Amino acid sequence: MTIVAKVPDTDLTMGELLRLYPGARRTLFQLHHIGGCSSCGFSDSETLAQVCSRNGGLDPARVLEEISEGHLKDEQLLIQPLDLKFRIGEAGIRLLDIRTREEFEAVSIPGSLFMNQETVQASMNWPKETELILIDHMGNRVLDASAYFAGHGFTAVRGLKGGIDAYAELADPTLPRYSVETES
Repeated sequence: MTIVAKVPDTDLTMGELLRLYPGARRTLFQLHHIGGCSSCGFSDSETLAQVCSRNGGLDPARVLEEISEGHLKDEQLLIQPLDLKFRIGEAGIRLLDIRTREEFEAVSIPGSLFMNQETVQASMNWPKETELILIDHMGNRVLDASAYFAGHGFTAVRGLKGGIDAYAELADPTLPRYSVETES
């Protein structure tokens, strides 16, 4: 059996592009003010070429390169589940869980802190070189949260690649995995 990976091209839908490059929305917004609000948003069914066309005739191939470059930078900000497993307990590392309270109470990585308003306020007094590792459910939100902390001067912020779901699958199978149901 041969598995063929879909090569990113400008005819990908935005939904497909965001699955391949979770930080694409952030890159598009930072560089072109696309996708950050309702007036500059896009639908998952639009292609990158269509979005570029209606946003000043941007070159979709160049925009795809920018998204790819942003993705490579994002990858450097992530820690693999097994790497985290072997680092838990090291001095100077803080695990911050950015999921909902219900998710955190259902399953969490031992030693992690639930990130609520009090935790955020307290963290602003930690040394800025404190290594922060952010945890979400599937790894989709940690880069945005990392940018928040980096913007507040933290120099060693990383996100757990694949979130607690990947951690439970690859590093600690004793942790239960779950899915989140959303209302329509």
